[in-house]
Amino acid sequence: MFTPKYPTPDTYTPTHHTVPEHTPLVAGGGAVVLVVGAVLVSMLLAVAITAASVAVCAVVLKSLLNQERKH
Repeated sequence: MFTPKYPTPDTYTPTHHTVPEHTPLVAGGGAVVLVVGAVLVSMLLAVAITAASVAVCAVVLKSLLNQERKH
């Protein structure tokens, strides 16, 4: 009474709507998101490296100026 009744395997007919119609568009959008993300991360990394190098230069210049004032 409570057992499920499954159709026989040979009665299944696949339809056209099993795959979404805009799959290439979604894949292209995903690729665009990955490329834009990679560009943004590389720009952020470039800014961080530049800021660190400017900070190191500032510390070195400050040290040189302090040594020159002492002598």
